[in-house]
Amino acid sequence: MDTAALRADIPACESCAYLNTGASGPSPRRVLDAVEEAQRAHEYEACSVGHYDAAADLREEARASLATHLGCRPADIALVASTGDGLSRIANAIEWEPGDRVVRTDLEHPSGVLPWRRQRDRGVEVVTLPCPDGRLPMDAYTEAVADARLVCLSSESWLHGTRLRIEEAVDIAHDAGALVVVDAVQTVGQHSVDVTEWGADAVCASGHKWLLGPWGAGFIYINPESLSEFQPRHIGSRSAVDPTGPGLDFKPDASRFEVSTTAVAPYAGLVEAIDIIESLGMDRIESRIENLTDRLKSRLDDRLKSPEAYESGLVAFEVDDAQGFVEHAKENDVVVRDIPSGDVRASVHAFNTDGDIDALLELL
Repeated sequence: MDTAALRADIPACESCAYLNTGASGPSPRRVLDAVEEAQRAHEYEACSVGHYDAAADLREEARASLATHLGCRPADIALVASTGDGLSRIANAIEWEPGDRVVRTDLEHPSGVLPWRRQRDRGVEVVTLPCPDGRLPMDAYTEAVADARLVCLSSESWLHGTRLRIEEAVDIAHDAGALVVVDAVQTVGQHSVDVTEWGADAVCASGHKWLLGPWGAGFIYINPESLSEFQPRHIGSRSAVDPTGPGLDFKPDASRFEVSTTAVAPYAGLVEAIDIIESLGMDRIESRIENLTDRLKSRLDDRLKSPEAYESGLVAFEVDDAQGFVEHAKENDVVVRDIPSGDVRASVHAFNTDGDIDALLELL
């Protein structure tokens, strides 16, 4: 598959210049067909296969596909609903003590803010580290995490499009004795990822952005060396070794974060989406995104708020009225979004074209 074939298979691209993948990626027909087929089979073949066996098989296929894409073992993957769902489950799986400290950056999405804020009821202090221009200030970061229990980082800023030095940040936090949780939803599907090289204790992401999968297919990677740190409170029949027994022994792998009966069709779509991304190849995807963002940035001049050099497909730029511009763009079949900084953000993926970029630029 090439990028032209990918675009031809995305229905959304037939009616607009879609430049908002950082919020939600438009799925190709193949992905939607896989979701529909899985749901149909799950309901229609109950007599021959059985609902629970079919669901278990599909979950295992999804774990295997994710593990290959992320560079880890299937046993290290838990299937959840979204990135935010994963972060919340992590936050509620730690035995917090009064006086514990959580360090997060000011680059986090609300999904990476609220789960830690909720722990204040348990006497947990939450410290927010400013990251000017979307950069992690390593000296200040080292000082901030010195006595932290946990650090929450995004691998890529959803506000700036900058890529953080995750491996270095993890090493510093671990040297200080802190756990590290990474929100990687803006990275997976856009850049090559080997979660084992990052070394983080947990990585949360979802398939509905750069992977171009359906909503409802989120996932957590749990570093097997850190598994004992997490004792989930949000539990169900899939969390325990023997759910009908008298005790509570958590599963000896990441599946302890899974709960009970959940929709599995989205994971059929995720498997298909990952297959599409890998058939394109991450090198080709990154090269395409770089060329298109260069085209966009070169004509934004002083409006550009993201780094001039390529880091990602997320490009923030300044306008007089961000919300008004987004509405005006939508009326002209160009889809972008406003962000809390008061700027507009375009998300450029490999399926986009020069024409999409020019359609946006013509509105400025």
